[in-house]
Amino acid sequence: MPPMHAVGAQQVEEAVADCVAALGAVTDRDWKGAGAGRLEWDCRKAAEHIADDLVAYAGRLAGRAATARLPFTIAFGEDTGNTGVLKSVEATGALLAAAIRTTPRAVRAFHPYPFGHANREGFAAMGVAEVLLHTHDIAEGLGISHEPPAQLASFVLTRIFPRVKPGPTPWRTLLWATGRGELPGRDPVTAWRWSNNPVLRSERLALEGVTPAVAADLSLSGHGGFDWVDSGPFEGTREGAGMLLKQYEEGVFHPEWGMYVLVRREDDRAVGAMGFHGVPDPEGSVEIGYDLSVDARGNGYATEALRTLSGWALEQDGVRTVAAVVEEENTASQKVVTRAGFTEVTRQEGQISYAFRG
Repeated sequence: MPPMHAVGAQQVEEAVADCVAALGAVTDRDWKGAGAGRLEWDCRKAAEHIADDLVAYAGRLAGRAATARLPFTIAFGEDTGNTGVLKSVEATGALLAAAIRTTPRAVRAFHPYPFGHANREGFAAMGVAEVLLHTHDIAEGLGISHEPPAQLASFVLTRIFPRVKPGPTPWRTLLWATGRGELPGRDPVTAWRWSNNPVLRSERLALEGVTPAVAADLSLSGHGGFDWVDSGPFEGTREGAGMLLKQYEEGVFHPEWGMYVLVRREDDRAVGAMGFHGVPDPEGSVEIGYDLSVDARGNGYATEALRTLSGWALEQDGVRTVAAVVEEENTASQKVVTRAGFTEVTRQEGQISYAFRG
């Protein structure tokens, strides 16, 4: 079983500590009189925004906000000095870290981009991103140098920037991805938005989209942060994670058309994985594959997930066919695709090709 601690709380604390250390040395400066990097805000407004976002994320997680932002915000008085603002950043960072540590793994709360929700790790990555990037903006506006620890930038990139190809360093890549810097061979970014992982739900399962961070762990014999049934991830899941990680490293990964871990909703235990081999081809066909842990077989989970994911795929623009290829000797898998509504198309070289068209 994997360690069940909440990933992300420590990263939030480290990002806030880095911010306070960098900006605490210049609290005697005029933050209102200096623009924050390329933003329209002054440095004081950017610092207040960090605290406001941290407490907003903490509130959504703690309050289990499902459909909208919570109706509160932080307001600083005119007599609040720069030191007081940084103290508020420390306090709100601690609140977010506490919310992450006390929120169950399966909980998702409202965030608009791009699927309407995020889990605790997603909120952690968003919080770290806000702290790192706006600390950079303020430092630039005040004319001081600042570069956060590389692992914090990597934490953000591998969780909420899955379509950004890794660059020379995580920090330079994150700055480029958010319109704050340049990378050789890449066009400047003029508009950007981060992306939390997708989740689909069936009667008994949650199909949780795999991030590059999860894929890296699974491909290296880890558990990806999931509590698996006793037999753990089967070899096909690890192979699929390796394929996803390669797509990410090549800059061609699309979260919706990647891999999903199948999680039993009744006990939050992972039972397998299912996913697409890539984006739909020009003819509107996309291939799907799946893998179930040994202890979870014989319960209809694969059929249920296959119906859910294939049905979702056919609802997307331009998708006409979901394809699956099964070995002729794998009769159990043949029964799964048949029960899910797939029909046989061809047989050749020991493989059977199936198609699902709704």
